[in-house]
Amino acid sequence: MFETNLDATYAWIGLAMVSVATAGVVGAFPASPPPDASGVAHTIDSIADDEYPARAEHGLAANRIRLTTGSVALDGGGGTARASLRAPRITPVPTERRETTEGDGLRRVLSGVPPDAAFDDPEEFAAAAERARRGDHEWRPAPDRLTVRRVHYGEVHVTLVG
Repeated sequence: MFETNLDATYAWIGLAMVSVATAGVVGAFPASPPPDASGVAHTIDSIADDEYPARAEHGLAANRIRLTTGSVALDGGGGTARASLRAPRITPVPTERRETTEGDGLRRVLSGVPPDAAFDDPEEFAAAAERARRGDHEWRPAPDRLTVRRVHYGEVHVTLVG
């Protein structure tokens, strides 16, 4: 009546091993989904494709961001997400200050200052935008909100993102 059935022991050991393996797989899942890079790309594309000046903001739930002229990548607790941009070249504007004042005018325009108040002429504005597009495009700390602004200054049309 009290004898141990050898088959039941193996079944219990197998069940314990499956339980440990299941707990390991569940523990490897990320705690949150990856950031919404496609939503950010849609916001950028909708402003950049417009022929009129416009402005939009998009909330970010990410730790880091990398903007290039053709893509946006977000990195957060749930992993990394990347989306391509359909729009013509955008101009990434780093929002943090660096040692140089190279992007100060573009940061001012992105924040709402008219381009003619930040730059002497459209050619200077176009040159600053071109230098920003050739920038390093490295990972940067992500702000809470991403700002996209389509700006016209004379015949120069630029989409600033920062």
